[in-house]
Amino acid sequence: MLELVQSSDICTTLTTDPLYVVVEGPIGVGKTTLVHRLKERMDANLVLEVVEENPFLSQFYANPKRYAFQTQLFFLMSRFRQQKDLYDEGNLNRNDFLADYHLLKDRIFAELTLEDEELELYESVYESLAMCIRKPDVLIYLTADEKSLIERIERRARPFEKDFDRRYLSRLSERYQHHFSEYSDTPLLKLNTTRINYVTDQEPIDEIYSEVKRLASNWRAGLGIEACISSNFK
Repeated sequence: MLELVQSSDICTTLTTDPLYVVVEGPIGVGKTTLVHRLKERMDANLVLEVVEENPFLSQFYANPKRYAFQTQLFFLMSRFRQQKDLYDEGNLNRNDFLADYHLLKDRIFAELTLEDEELELYESVYESLAMCIRKPDVLIYLTADEKSLIERIERRARPFEKDFDRRYLSRLSERYQHHFSEYSDTPLLKLNTTRINYVTDQEPIDEIYSEVKRLASNWRAGLGIEACISSNFK
């Protein structure tokens, strides 16, 4: 059981508009896994981040300072194009959408990796692009303890992550916590996944799906952000 801590038990009926649900969190937390599992529960189109296509990524892990700006700018433009296509498709397609990233992710990484002058330039580009994409109906923010994150990263054995800096992972998790402790743009479901097994267990998936629908219903009913935040954090 997730034992969700809800800010409101009010639940209303969803409209017929398709849902756009985003899963976010630090590296290795299980975003793509959850998206694939939720797809089995929803009639949804998947929007998956394309990480391996970034030609600077392996160089960034080997030399972050030298390749941070190129890596981040490539990700920003790639993610924006994908999100913009989603916005256009959303006007024509009646299926729900599930994404394993949000454009905000790019900003979190940029704050961590870019120098001051680079970040200033990046911010100006980001702000212009962020206004042109669709906001999610619900954002699911995942976290886990550092030991679990490292184990999951090692288990998936991506070649460009073989020289992964654990200190970088710790700082990244802190940046995520900072951003989502103050996040109020959309309904938010916060889940600590350290002890949740949604890889094979169906019950957590059913509970997460029900909570997503409840939060989206509250938001569309105009109940305000306080009725649209839920968490299993203790």
